[in-house]
Amino acid sequence: MTKYYQLLLLVVLVFSITSCGKKENKISITNPIVKGAFADPSIVKYQGKFYVYATKDPWGGNDLAVMESSDFKNWEQKTINWPTKEMCTSPTSNGSMVWAPSVIQAKNGKFYMYVSVGSEVWVGVSEHPLGPWKNAKSDNTPLIKGNMFPDYHMIDAEAFIDDDGQAYLYWGSGLNWVNGHCFVVKLDDDMVGFDETTIKDITPPNYFEAPIMVKKDNKYYLMYSDGKCTNETYKVRYATSNTPYGPWEEGEQSPILTTSKDKTTLGPGHHTVFSENGQMYILYHRIQDHKNKDHSDLLRELAIDSLKFNSNGGIDKVKPSGVYLTIE
Repeated sequence: MTKYYQLLLLVVLVFSITSCGKKENKISITNPIVKGAFADPSIVKYQGKFYVYATKDPWGGNDLAVMESSDFKNWEQKTINWPTKEMCTSPTSNGSMVWAPSVIQAKNGKFYMYVSVGSEVWVGVSEHPLGPWKNAKSDNTPLIKGNMFPDYHMIDAEAFIDDDGQAYLYWGSGLNWVNGHCFVVKLDDDMVGFDETTIKDITPPNYFEAPIMVKKDNKYYLMYSDGKCTNETYKVRYATSNTPYGPWEEGEQSPILTTSKDKTTLGPGHHTVFSENGQMYILYHRIQDHKNKDHSDLLRELAIDSLKFNSNGGIDKVKPSGVYLTIE
């Protein structure tokens, strides 16, 4: 055997050993991702574990659903101390329960939760995704009162931190399933304070509720839900801009996630977006039982699919099917 072939054999052998020793944690995820009736998901990853926060159906509970997993396949139900309906009630609250959480880790390392209770937005802070949590406002009041803009619904708040470190808060829905409006304001460094006079109405085309901001290649993608969450009209849309304030142009393929022909994915919406191992995913809810016509007992479930951006700077339509998720 020549030295050349000996060297080639050695390279192949080393490569084989290295490849065999490399752990590829590729998990097949089917929908729904977890048993139970949940909606309006938010997700963070911390110290190798995923934490999903969600509304308890039907129509919220006295507290939130919280789930922990290290592989996105096996989930353990957790309980957190805040928020609760009892702890988050004010003179401007109504009877609505705890719903629509959004959790983000800020540049100071702490976790902040923006959550709708009593149809107004409250903000909590914690050192860990499981708490202990507390109201981030020292006076224990809501961040956005239910009567701030009486003509619209003050719910579905979502924080976004731009590349320069500036944090923004987006929120807003409509009343009686109409007139949805989206608002935004810059947050102070503490992720709580803001100048109320600088709040802007930035409602994009065909918007109803559940805004979430995604930035890619210096372009801002405002994603949101449209339609009625109790039936097949609910769906996910998006619009783009060169600034976090708009003006917005609806995406060419919007809406990107709608009820499937076979109705196995029914009324998908109120989603979040996250990235894992270089791939982006959309985590959303869909109606659990399409035969259920009683809106007072609306039951939804959590589903995940891949989110793909195309070469034209748009978002491709989502094909509901579940995913292969490679965990880092």
